[in-house]
Amino acid sequence: MAVEVRRRVPHAAPRGRGTGEKGRVQAGDALPLPIRHTNLIFSALFAASLAYLMRRWREKIRTSTPLHVVGLTEIFAICGLVASLIYLLSFFGIAFVQSVVSNSDDEDEDFLIASAQAPPPKPQQCALLQSAGAAPEKMPEEDEEIVAGVVAGKIPSYVLETRLGDCRRAAGIRREALRRITGREIHGLPLDGFDYASILGQCCEMPVGYVQLPVGVAGPLVLDGRRLYVPMATTEGCLIASTNRGCKAIAESGGASSVVYRDGMTRAPVARFPSARRAAELKGFLEDPANFDTLNVVFNRSSRFARLQGVKCAMAGRNLYMRFTCSTGDAMGMNMVSKGVQNVLDYLQDDFPDMDVISISGNFCSDKKSAAVNWIEGRGKSVVCEAVIREEVVRKVLKTNVQSLVELNVIKNLAGSAVAGALGGFNAHASNIVTAIFIATGQDPAQNVESSQCITMLEAVNDGRDLHISVTMPSIEVGTVGGGTQLASQSACLDLLGVKGANRESPGSNARLLATVVAGAVLAGELSLISAQAAGHLVQSHMKYNRSSRDMSKVA
Repeated sequence: MAVEVRRRVPHAAPRGRGTGEKGRVQAGDALPLPIRHTNLIFSALFAASLAYLMRRWREKIRTSTPLHVVGLTEIFAICGLVASLIYLLSFFGIAFVQSVVSNSDDEDEDFLIASAQAPPPKPQQCALLQSAGAAPEKMPEEDEEIVAGVVAGKIPSYVLETRLGDCRRAAGIRREALRRITGREIHGLPLDGFDYASILGQCCEMPVGYVQLPVGVAGPLVLDGRRLYVPMATTEGCLIASTNRGCKAIAESGGASSVVYRDGMTRAPVARFPSARRAAELKGFLEDPANFDTLNVVFNRSSRFARLQGVKCAMAGRNLYMRFTCSTGDAMGMNMVSKGVQNVLDYLQDDFPDMDVISISGNFCSDKKSAAVNWIEGRGKSVVCEAVIREEVVRKVLKTNVQSLVELNVIKNLAGSAVAGALGGFNAHASNIVTAIFIATGQDPAQNVESSQCITMLEAVNDGRDLHISVTMPSIEVGTVGGGTQLASQSACLDLLGVKGANRESPGSNARLLATVVAGAVLAGELSLISAQAAGHLVQSHMKYNRSSRDMSKVA
């Protein structure tokens, strides 16, 4: 808080009189007669008591008499000295101290008085939150009119960017309109410090701010001869620490290796026919190898990177579900494959005019849903990652033994998941690592559903001394171009892994490398968590790293 500095006005009335400070004496003020007599009495008492005590103590020192041995007269002298000292300090002390500190400078004296009256400053707030938490400043008249129009429903919120041509200004106006409509300030949600133009038309509509997430790194993850530091965005304590421990165990055992055994994004439109026979005729046409070259040319004409790999169909009554699979370069590829599918549907309409396309997506793809077709046929990148962990590493780093790990994996991840009726969930916590990496690198977090499908296998090898661990993930859906990957923070995380953007020399290799990193990090996370559970350390670890001691009720 700013402190007011006041200058003394000549001939002004002394401060404090009649304003609640009657007892304070300022320099230069005239004292009433009774007060002056009282001051003289206590001054004389102070001087006499001090002179007497000094003379008595000098005599005691000469005669080697202990100083603490005092008579009745000395006791009275001490009491008089203390009483007079208290009175004089209370009367003259404040003005005296002020005059000494300020060296009789009136401006400094006023500064000290104003500072003493000012409340203590509040703790400094993070710069990013100051704009979000501070009281709203008065808006320009033009913006006030737009806010009023949005609040009244006369101006749609979604047209602000187009109408104003300023994405930051549009977000601020929308945020103010939201505040007036809801009556809530949304303190703590930052507004400034973000490039809103970078998300226009591709990442987020009608923004009013952005959410901050901490990003940590686990590693080095030694994978296929590379040493990688894996960025993970999460608010779950212990997750990165646990994954980091798994990375350490893998590194000390010589590293992990991976293989991408399938790479293809899918889209499955659904069409209805007058009869099941007509639906079956189109099914036969699409799956006939003799027609593939024609379909391939039609499908590929909308993209340099989309290359049709195959079509598999399924029927439900007179409805036909056509699952197209294609490579998509370094993009995750949903839009790319959808364009190619639309090309084929338009082409088929000539030979099958009775085909009624119900939807470009018939859920046989299957996107953002747990589905057996992805688990069996794969979607995106299908990856296996494996490592052999030495016995001494299992004992020293993971604090357990090979036999316990193998037994726990069978009972928990395999049998336990089967009892639960899991679909692709034969693992300990693959989705934890997948989601954290997805958020950090700008992937679609909703595709965590199928991307986290994983089966974790543990076996004792080398006469039971060492541990072979593997994760098989048939549908990791990632890309290094498009979507959220072009945002500054997410792009930086991709750059940390060396997979930023498209690989011009080998299209698709960056996305495949990112998929192997995801699988490698899952391998590390699985290894560490299963070890913690086998050793009985899970609860203790979370109590140490995943419990906040901060009292959030006291946070403004």
